[in-house]
Amino acid sequence: MHESEQLVAQLAVLEERFRQRLNDELDVLKQLAQAVLDDPQSASQTLDTLAEATRHLNLLLQRHQDDRAEPKRLETPASDEGAQQHIGLLVQDAAMREQLERTLGSFGYQISSFDSPAALHKTDIIDAMIVDTSPPGSTLLEDPAFRQRGAQAPPLLVISSQDNFTGRLQAVRVGASGFFTKPVDLPLLESRLERCFNTFQGGPFRVLIVDDDTELSARYALVLSSAGMLVDTLSDPHKLLSKMDSFSPEVVLMDLSMPDYSGPELAQVIRLNDDWLRVPIVYLSAETNAERQMSALLKAGDDFITKPISDSALLTTVYARAQRARMVSDALARDSLTGLLKHADIKEQVEIEAERALRTRSPLTVAMIDIDRFKSVNDQYGHANGDSVIRALSNLLRQRLRKVDRLGRYGGEEFVAVLPGCNREDAFSILDSIREAFSALEFSTDKGKPFNCTFSAGISTCMAPDWNNSTLLEDADRALYQAKESGRNRICKAEVGND
Repeated sequence: MHESEQLVAQLAVLEERFRQRLNDELDVLKQLAQAVLDDPQSASQTLDTLAEATRHLNLLLQRHQDDRAEPKRLETPASDEGAQQHIGLLVQDAAMREQLERTLGSFGYQISSFDSPAALHKTDIIDAMIVDTSPPGSTLLEDPAFRQRGAQAPPLLVISSQDNFTGRLQAVRVGASGFFTKPVDLPLLESRLERCFNTFQGGPFRVLIVDDDTELSARYALVLSSAGMLVDTLSDPHKLLSKMDSFSPEVVLMDLSMPDYSGPELAQVIRLNDDWLRVPIVYLSAETNAERQMSALLKAGDDFITKPISDSALLTTVYARAQRARMVSDALARDSLTGLLKHADIKEQVEIEAERALRTRSPLTVAMIDIDRFKSVNDQYGHANGDSVIRALSNLLRQRLRKVDRLGRYGGEEFVAVLPGCNREDAFSILDSIREAFSALEFSTDKGKPFNCTFSAGISTCMAPDWNNSTLLEDADRALYQAKESGRNRICKAEVGND
């Protein structure tokens, strides 16, 4: 029953995503068809674009039929075992090598050790490399295997016993993505690995095109959607505010001159809302006068594209702006220590996923997680080591859970995990395995013997036949309190009406 529920939930998510994408493609087709009717003189070029859009839509429909015919199974209730990254170690120090193998293994990585740069670079199954350049004066990074690394080579993290400019410069010259000095902060190292593997997540970029020229808008929409972006178009400025609310674009392409309105005027209307201050606005115009371009940019704009523009230039400009906007938004929404969502943002994710669960009739589990006796860790080992413990747990949760799951630092040493499509038993199983892995982690200090930590958690689930999703956080919090009262280092499940 659990397996069938997972497949039904996954199919519901696929259906929802497909409908959204299908609506976008159909809007493009409608605009192109209308453009042919409005201007028969330019119908030839428009019909070519319409044919290309139709072909793109047919491919989308075919992929959807394939997905429905063989829905992908969830290998495990919550972890992406198939996505396990393989780390190659070139570390001569046996004690450090064992510590790296044990710690990174607990985070869910597959580890292999190598005895030479040639052997490390010869394998094609390595996703990232960790190299120890100790002792001082080592010429390891001067080996041809490192100096000839290509642009597509796996990420390289360098460990050194020397914290100096020369060592860092040498690491940069061989394409290193991280530089760590001994004693190595292993949770910080793992966090850098995670960043290398997950530079961008969160689905396709969302682009809104505001232009009264429907044919041109349709052309731009086709180019951007063919590159995997979600695109919406708007020709009526009166609907601008409602479209911003419903679509939440990450980039707005704005025509500079429209009947009765100017692009800068509409851009300033957008900027009146604080929630949209971070959304870049790119003007589209045939204007080539530098002074008039600058004047437009000073009125709420961020960039200027001069028509006509090639497909590659359009893609490059929009992608760069969307990428930067997402990075800024993500940075502002995330906790600086852990990289997880902040309190308000994870609460919002609980509400979003609860609404989705109710709409798709798929299970949803929320977990409240709290590090046991954390105050004593700070008191005994110092706040720096306490931060390492918090960062280690956040990294472990991020590594072991799925990419679709949502994680947030709720406050202090408390975390929230939102697991869509996951029932209570499966959530308990994966979180309990994470609990065991976390309790096995060793944290080193400058005061001698390493120490261990544990956590307690409470989980709450809404699922068939009772989708009561209004008190998920409160129920999970009560279950967490029960786990604490029962002795800590355990997970308790909230009582639900459908037991």
